[in-house]
Amino acid sequence: MNISGLKTWSRVRILLVSSLILVCIGSGTAIGIIWVATRDLPTFDSFQDYQPSLVSRVYADNGEIIGQFFIERRLYTPIDQIPKALTQAVIAVEDTRFLEHPGLDIVGIARAAWTNLKRGGRFQGASTITQQLARALFLSPERTYKRKIKELILAIKMEWVLTKDQILEMYLNQIYFGHGAYGIAAATLTYFDKSVTELSLPEAAFLAGLPKAPNTYSPYRNPDLAKARKELVLGRMIEAGFISEEEAQTAMGATLNYHRQYIEPIASYFIEEVRQHLVKRYGESLVYKGGLQIYTTVNIAMQKLAEKSLQQGLRQVDKRQGWRGPVGHVEYNKDFVPPEEYPELRNPQAALVRGLYRAIVTKVTKQLAQILVGNTYKGTIALEDMKWAQRRLKNVKDVGTAVIRKEATPRHILKIGDIIEVLPKKGNLELGIFVLEQTPLVEGSLLAVDPRTGAVQAMAGGYDFTRSQFNRAVAARRQPGSAFKPLIYATALQQGFTPATLILDAPVVYKDEELDRVWKPENYEKRFYGTISLREALRHSRNAATVRLLEQIGVPEVVNVASQLGIQSPLTQDLSLALGSSSVTLQELTSAYGVFANHGMWLRPYQITLVKNLKGEILEQHLFEPRQAMTQENAYLTTNMLMDVIQSGTGRRAKKIGRPLAGKTGTTNGYNDAWFVGYAPNLATGVWVGFDSVRTLGKLESGAHAALPIWTQFMGQALHNVPVMTFTIPEGIQFAQVDTKTGNLPTKTSRHISTEVFRKGTEPEKAPPPKANPMDFFEFDRMNSGSSSQLSSF
Repeated sequence: MNISGLKTWSRVRILLVSSLILVCIGSGTAIGIIWVATRDLPTFDSFQDYQPSLVSRVYADNGEIIGQFFIERRLYTPIDQIPKALTQAVIAVEDTRFLEHPGLDIVGIARAAWTNLKRGGRFQGASTITQQLARALFLSPERTYKRKIKELILAIKMEWVLTKDQILEMYLNQIYFGHGAYGIAAATLTYFDKSVTELSLPEAAFLAGLPKAPNTYSPYRNPDLAKARKELVLGRMIEAGFISEEEAQTAMGATLNYHRQYIEPIASYFIEEVRQHLVKRYGESLVYKGGLQIYTTVNIAMQKLAEKSLQQGLRQVDKRQGWRGPVGHVEYNKDFVPPEEYPELRNPQAALVRGLYRAIVTKVTKQLAQILVGNTYKGTIALEDMKWAQRRLKNVKDVGTAVIRKEATPRHILKIGDIIEVLPKKGNLELGIFVLEQTPLVEGSLLAVDPRTGAVQAMAGGYDFTRSQFNRAVAARRQPGSAFKPLIYATALQQGFTPATLILDAPVVYKDEELDRVWKPENYEKRFYGTISLREALRHSRNAATVRLLEQIGVPEVVNVASQLGIQSPLTQDLSLALGSSSVTLQELTSAYGVFANHGMWLRPYQITLVKNLKGEILEQHLFEPRQAMTQENAYLTTNMLMDVIQSGTGRRAKKIGRPLAGKTGTTNGYNDAWFVGYAPNLATGVWVGFDSVRTLGKLESGAHAALPIWTQFMGQALHNVPVMTFTIPEGIQFAQVDTKTGNLPTKTSRHISTEVFRKGTEPEKAPPPKANPMDFFEFDRMNSGSSSQLSSF
């Protein structure tokens, strides 16, 4: 071989060796890049264990949805329930060769790479459905080469372990469709308020076009772009051979009726109570991502009525306390433009704030005020519809500072430019007749329970959940006042007393030697009524008589009975318990009254009937565990006496409901708390009214005045379409005539005779003794309680 040949061979060897070295370096670099990029990728098992974040739904007692818990609003739908038109539309517009490629579209990638090189930017487009799914499940949305490499490798791995149907099912349940809708089921509800199985071809084409740019193609924001995108999808379906030209033209000509699913915001306090229970038991992850099905006891009609009754009742109490003045004030003229700080003046939708409309006063005369609601509706408020505002509060937090101007006209009450709260008098904004309102500062709660099961049918824990999430129906402990008295009398019945048993209602003084104090229980009327029956004492809520009764039967016995009736709050161990000095919750007291309605049987109040997981497995189911808390006879005797409270006692305002009812008012010292708890055989309801910070509701704002009207409105309508039920009389009950002045059998000279109810064996069997003289009366008094007793603590 000559020298030139040797040189040529040397060059070839050098070239080959150099090329080999470069290939090795390039391969090593590529392998290194891939290793670095993919070292934290998920395993094959994670693809099979796919568990998307799903909505947990809360259902009312009739199966209607009342609430949802979620991080991403997603409802899972199996592929066999998704219409073929939808899967074809998605494949046509997103990945035509989806059924053929191994997870990568090589042609598409090359095209995207060339575009990337020309623009000097990042990868654009060419992602297959599998790649999009890999990105949505495991990767960040950033557009880098590292992320793209991961996406390609993940797509290939997914295609190895999952079928095309599985990939498509996961994709359609995972991808974002706009307006908070994740997955095709949520999207169908968001745009059409229907089930996925009901989708038509044009609807399917529209939805298939959304994932590319959900906000851009939203029909609520850009209807023209949404229509154009739908038509593009239909065109792609023709190209893919999925539909004919004729089918596409028909679909293009169809008008889509966009309509969002609307879940009426009700039962906020109830749903929050359910949520807290679920989170405590199962953890936040399962509640917010697990797709639970939560079936509850709430009755939608009763719940709406509870919220309405409570809000209206609290507004009436607040009006009686006095007018606090306008919400705000602005300068008003004919060229008025609502200022930024008052957005509620701009349109009727924004004007509605916590159930009341905000309005601006545009003119005031001696007879009326003219207003503008939401910069749209004009109206007037007559003097008679703002007359309550003649009572004006100097200090908005002290109802005792009210000043009354009986001759005040609208000009004294309102000024032009005042921002006030109003309601349409006849419920129609367009009629233009309004009444002056104000958002109450006073709070309250209402709880309705089926005493036969313990199911909570309605729960309103405050005036407005957006203002305060504190649930006063279950969490607030307040003194019940005389609403606690039925438990005292029920205890007496268990000890052999009868409704006809006589008790002394007379002055008595209790001394506390340690604190050097005295206690003189008084009646509401500031007078005493002598010897009266237990029925009379409970009917008219006689304080002195009830204290004497408690002294006879014993405080520990009452505490024990209260515990049997479901009262778990700590109770004071002294005679002040007779007047409801121990704080309890509304749920506890309502549940206790339910025992009287339910033949002496106590059932724990509950809100959740059933909880299922995504697979339909039962995680939780309410089990009824009734407990006989008192005898049927004593429960009926208590009920019978409490019926008198409504027929002719402190609760007689509820008599107009016109069906068998029993209940009791409650008022605490200083009118700080107002209660009414009562029941029909099939519904027990309690109402509490008061301020969160304990202070007076105002003079004469008793349970009968503040709480009973709310209870009456609710019960009257809640029972309106329910058959009338009577309280069942147990076999062990005996009726007998008695002389109400003696509690014994009547004689020929008796002038006060009535039919009384007894537990068999306790009815009177003898005539009354000879008429007592004054000394006998004194001995009776001393024997029962004495003119003065020792009280260790009160």
